[in-house]
Amino acid sequence: MAKDHGNSIKDDEQYEALRDEGMSKEKAARIANTPRKVAAKHGGEAEPYEDRTVEELRKQAAELEIDGRSTMNKSELIDALRNH
Repeated sequence: MAKDHGNSIKDDEQYEALRDEGMSKEKAARIANTPRKVAAKHGGEAEPYEDRTVEELRKQAAELEIDGRSTMNKSELIDALRNH
């Protein structure tokens, strides 16, 4: 049985599975708190990171509050976004 993480986590079982896979607490919580219908509807529609500009990647990194984004090059930004 999944541990109860309180009101901050909507799907405790999914959160724990994602953490077991090595995801950060923030990313696991974001995914576990997204309603499955919304996630399924929006999945796969985003433009690949490699096709975005450095400016677009920095904007995304800013939204996720990734430290050091202003000095990162494109490959570092992609890595940081994928592993956040």
